[in-house]
Amino acid sequence: MMRVFIFCLTGLLSACSLTPEMTKPALPVPATFPPIASDTGTMSPPTAELGWRTMFRDERLQQLIELGLANNRDLRIAILHVKAVKAQYHIQRSAQVPHLNVTMSASRQRNLTSDDQGTQSSEIQQQSNLNLGFSAFEIDLFGRTRSMSDAAFARYLASDYGQKAAQIALISAIADAYFSERLTTAQLRLTEKTLTDWQASLDLTQKLRMGNQASALDVAQAESQVAGAQANRAAKIRALAQARNALRLLVGSRLPNDLPAPRPLTDQEMMTRLPAGLPADLLLYRPDILQAEQNLIAANEDIGAARAAYFPRLSLTSAMGYASSSIRHLVRSGATMWSLSPQIELPIFQGGRLDAALKLAKVRQSSAIAQYEKTIQTAFKEVADGLSGSETYQQQIAAQMNVIAAEQRRTHLSKLRYQSGVERHLTLLDAQRQLYAAKQTWLELKQQELSNAVFLYKALGGGLVESSGARE
Repeated sequence: MMRVFIFCLTGLLSACSLTPEMTKPALPVPATFPPIASDTGTMSPPTAELGWRTMFRDERLQQLIELGLANNRDLRIAILHVKAVKAQYHIQRSAQVPHLNVTMSASRQRNLTSDDQGTQSSEIQQQSNLNLGFSAFEIDLFGRTRSMSDAAFARYLASDYGQKAAQIALISAIADAYFSERLTTAQLRLTEKTLTDWQASLDLTQKLRMGNQASALDVAQAESQVAGAQANRAAKIRALAQARNALRLLVGSRLPNDLPAPRPLTDQEMMTRLPAGLPADLLLYRPDILQAEQNLIAANEDIGAARAAYFPRLSLTSAMGYASSSIRHLVRSGATMWSLSPQIELPIFQGGRLDAALKLAKVRQSSAIAQYEKTIQTAFKEVADGLSGSETYQQQIAAQMNVIAAEQRRTHLSKLRYQSGVERHLTLLDAQRQLYAAKQTWLELKQQELSNAVFLYKALGGGLVESSGARE
């Protein structure tokens, strides 16, 4: 009967809450993304629904992403953080229900007594107790413990979204590092091929010098060009080693020897134009925005808990069980006992602590609002940058291919004119260097185009699902 009374009283008194109404701020960004010339206005599935296996077709890259999801330490830390915050939430939630405990105690003491004549006598007393009850259970009169529990739950959700954001960031980082490794590999091969061609040109120039058909200046210029190519090759070898080290760090383990053969940088089948939708769509798919929203909810609940601290706290301590002077007769009839001890605590003077706590909660809520708005603005900027990149990289690459074609014609004509004695050797060397630089620039643009697509994929919330059409 006593327990029924307690739970009914708890339900009646726990209906009050001082948490302010949660109102999210309006979007601090334009209603639409900047228009691009290729925008046809057709409806497409959200990019966030595009699985990373569909986005990245290179089988080697797919296996590297699998390894990274299983072994990356940053992602592992994020997952463990979620588990820790979840445990903290369960601890806080447990404060809303009484904690029943069984206690058993026994005491034995000797007392000395004196009569009127001064004669002393001793008496041994003993007491045994067996109780079931709870102590200092707070009845949530003004929603303090409920607000604290709701805040803990919101922080748990925020940590979960943070872990999802970490997964998206990891997948995009592995893809970007992989394309950087493919770039340095292609550049190294181009440098080695160019070095071979320039070495052959140097050998020819030296032979012409021996036949008095070329000057010593021509030989020196050719030697300088070959030495420059050798220096570039050493730099590309170093860059390739560093790119592979960065990839291993992201994957979090040694790269297996049985990985599929990589596709060349210029043969990557990947979507470089992605549907962006509207800025409001980011609120549904960007885990970092959802994380900021949950942090805002938690800060709002903290205000309710800080407000409730101004009001009285009612707590109950209750026990029922047995008490006897002998443990052998502890559970006999007539040895039962019970106790109910309500306690009310009213703060009167706290030295400004409660005011400071409420001000702190409000400041943290304002900070959470600012962080929420900043996260949305950052997301809008990232998507806008990615869209502008997807619009212009193809045009730039096409123009760079025209540059390569023109430099190839120039090099061919300069070689013919030099062999016929019409053109100076320096003109041929300059044409060869310009052609080499144009090809290097073309490779860099291809890598930048792929990296921009990865960046846009991440900015639109992609990378959370493995297969298209399945949300985790």
